[in-house]
Amino acid sequence: MREIIEQSLKDSLSYVAYRKLISDLLAEGKSTGMIQNEDMRHYSELNEARMHRLDKTIEVLPEIATALNKLPKKYIWLVLSEGWCGDAANIVPVLNKMAEISAHIELKIVLRDDHDALMQHFLTNGGKAIPKLIILDAETHEVLSDWGPRPNEAKQLILDYKASHGVVDEPAKIALQKWYVQNKGVAVQNEVVNLHEYKAIL
Repeated sequence: MREIIEQSLKDSLSYVAYRKLISDLLAEGKSTGMIQNEDMRHYSELNEARMHRLDKTIEVLPEIATALNKLPKKYIWLVLSEGWCGDAANIVPVLNKMAEISAHIELKIVLRDDHDALMQHFLTNGGKAIPKLIILDAETHEVLSDWGPRPNEAKQLILDYKASHGVVDEPAKIALQKWYVQNKGVAVQNEVVNLHEYKAIL
């Protein structure tokens, strides 16, 4: 596990580099990830617009900013993501804003499909669901906690929809996107900050 973490950190991108990679690939008619088709490119285009909007509009709550700036030591937030992932497009910009306002947090991003060994350690119900946030001690690179792929309320929304309809289809994805827009990153901020309150981390 230590070797996997170290290699992932070496391969990691800053948020700015991550955004540029997605934009550059789209300019070539491509998306991130192993699968290259029209659907992936379309999702990436939608997400590019979402991230652009969130970069401009997301605000870190005052109480969250205070909590992040009171952290007792430095942490690395290592995130597994992909440009085509709708959840990632709504969450990673929020994590970036949180990291930007705290000297205690450094955000690093790796692509899921390029880092399967890391992903295999952080599966959700056996699946490679992203984004996945891995909180590391900045000095030792010890894994302290993880979170994802979406906030609890959004997770429940999808579970309820699937229970009623049997599938997660386009209307479900639209409902999820509406939830993200209305929530404005509040759930992500609260849930991620709460991870840092565990005694195992502090």
